[in-house]
Amino acid sequence: QVQLVESGGGLVQAGGSLRLSCGASGRTFSDYAMGWFRQAPGKEREFVATISRSGGSTGYADSVKGRFTVSRDNAKNTVYLQMNSVKPEDTAVYYCAARYTIGLLTTPRTYDYWGQGTQVTVSS
Repeated sequence: QVQLVESGGGLVQAGGSLRLSCGASGRTFSDYAMGWFRQAPGKEREFVATISRSGGSTGYADSVKGRFTVSRDNAKNTVYLQMNSVKPEDTAVYYCAARYTIGLLTTPRTYDYWGQGTQVTVSS
């Protein structure tokens, strides 16, 4: 089992920045590819970003490319999502997820473990 706990959400003005963190425990963190997803009210959970086990490869949704950056610190068992130039449409509950795999994963159903989510609200 892998336990994931997100933090860093909150209220931010459009154009501002926010950094989300996701701490992991329970297994060897560096064995897991990690992903960030978000879900707005009335919408399906959507892919935001993913990072490989080593951190050497990353992937982003088109909607956040160039604004968000995913990174990880395997020594601290933590994955981050740096959110810059945020927009009101970025408002959602953000979740991190983990999967025991080598590659990058963009589909929610392919992940095995999920955090409880952290709310991000962007005001206009």
